[in-house]
Amino acid sequence: MNLSTNSVPMQNHSQSIILKPRKYRSSSSKVTHHDYRDDYYPYKQVLCRFNDTKGWVLFYFSAPIAVLRWNQTGITVAGISGIAGNASNQVNGPYDATIDYQNRLYIADTYNHRIQKYVMNALNGTTICGNGSTGSSLNQLTYPSQVLVDLNGNIRVADFGRHQVLLYNGTSTGFLIGSSGGYGILNNQSRHPYGIEYDLASDTLYIADYTNNRIMCYVSGASSGFLVAGNSTPGTSTTLLENPVRVYFNSFSNSLIIVNHIANNIVRWPLGATNWTLLAGDINGNQGNNATTLYHPIDVTLDPMGNMYVADRENHRIQLFMNGQTEGITIAGVTGVNGGNSTLFNSPWLIELDSQLNLYVADSNNHRIQNFLRY
Repeated sequence: MNLSTNSVPMQNHSQSIILKPRKYRSSSSKVTHHDYRDDYYPYKQVLCRFNDTKGWVLFYFSAPIAVLRWNQTGITVAGISGIAGNASNQVNGPYDATIDYQNRLYIADTYNHRIQKYVMNALNGTTICGNGSTGSSLNQLTYPSQVLVDLNGNIRVADFGRHQVLLYNGTSTGFLIGSSGGYGILNNQSRHPYGIEYDLASDTLYIADYTNNRIMCYVSGASSGFLVAGNSTPGTSTTLLENPVRVYFNSFSNSLIIVNHIANNIVRWPLGATNWTLLAGDINGNQGNNATTLYHPIDVTLDPMGNMYVADRENHRIQLFMNGQTEGITIAGVTGVNGGNSTLFNSPWLIELDSQLNLYVADSNNHRIQNFLRY
């Protein structure tokens, strides 16, 4: 289903929702409240509060939820459309971006081997991790593929090209966490860690170990991890993964939502389970371009209502799957059409929502970050 208005009908809800912000989960004595507007919960005031011990945001509401609708035309908030470069106002093939609680934008500027930070409405970014050259030094990055920022300003980076994850705590020199052993299949190693996820409540790091076809879990301070999903064998059966590229921890169901890249689907794997269940895409791994199929999906995120958003890379579109539904709605881009204008993508790699549910997309092959405003 592709709605011309890119809108979603209203739903009735009367419940409490705990949202764990995807990419900046951490407690902080300095931050006890977050400035979430309540305009997408009309007719009812919404309480939004951080839990200092877990970094969660608590939503209370009892009202119809407003139509979810986004402007069809994207606004370039970082980079120059169609032009790769390493100047402070340029990016080169960005794979990821995230927004912190002060609405600062952090970009995994993958082919420039750096992490860039943009303050709101800035035209130029500041390099905060990496120095633009590849290498094994702790002040270098090699094709960073994902960046996470917590409320304390700590930055975690999946350094895809050197098969490690780094933590930066206010300096330009990181230190290794998780798969510190480098390239390999042992429990302290990885092969192309594309995606990472951090759960503050358990102080746990999850790694989407792409070429090893598995998800690894590392508790705080551990030099070795343990397997929580998949194994070294690729496949499309419900006990296997095929090049997992992103992982998202869902605290409601105590499960991992995994972007099963080459298998063309999004799956849920409960912690402690031995198999997954299908959330979106084809259960047998077949690619497609209709409302129920995907073609090499690359990223996933959820909103406070449990709706799922997918960056469907090779279909050059962003798909919205309402909570519990397997039929997607195209909310940005045009299925199967790549391009560089403000309504099209060329391999969207990242989908991110800010506190107002405005949509951010890393339009990798157009070397830009696009913002689609909700209205």
